[in-house]
Amino acid sequence: MKAVWNGKVIAESDDIVTVEGNAYFPAAAVKAEYLTDSATTSMCGWKGLANYHSLKVDGKTNADAVWFYKEPKSAAAEIQGRMAFWKGVRVEA
Repeated sequence: MKAVWNGKVIAESDDIVTVEGNAYFPAAAVKAEYLTDSATTSMCGWKGLANYHSLKVDGKTNADAVWFYKEPKSAAAEIQGRMAFWKGVRVEA
């Protein structure tokens, strides 16, 4: 699968974990040159504290379009070290 935004492949991997309809890519499969840090966080009752990155591609920014759990709760251990996308990022086979 791959994640695409603003005409660029942001991540690509066959090692996908799907949780609640979201494809979680291994962090190593996400192209770090497109990520910028974000101070945004949110809380999920069963996964834990989510952190975010924004995407910056060819001068355009997609704020908080990438999320991940640094230390997910045990029920969500399978997504540790993985990232997921939203806000217009296309995830396709």
